[in-house]
Amino acid sequence: MIDSSALATAVREHAGGAILEIHVQPNAARTEWAGLHGNALKYRIGAAPVDDRANAILRGFLAKQFGISVSRVTIVRGRSARRKQVQLRNVSAQRALELLQSG
Repeated sequence: MIDSSALATAVREHAGGAILEIHVQPNAARTEWAGLHGNALKYRIGAAPVDDRANAILRGFLAKQFGISVSRVTIVRGRSARRKQVQLRNVSAQRALELLQSG
């Protein structure tokens, strides 16, 4: 289990919903949450970053992980970068942290 204070650096509250700091590793063998990378959540994505494919897979994975629809997952910053800020609309930072800690 990852230390909750370390996770808290990657998840913050926003009026519209939690903002996640994410580091993406594209072209991975499978899509999964891989813990922390510095002060960001690390996600391995099983797709190349071509034609927005990796972003689409990331959004779908996050929607499933947090139990929300894909339409509520928005890449706010870093659409073409490995480092991204993603908003989970109508999900509190506290709820996001709870779900991350539970696995």
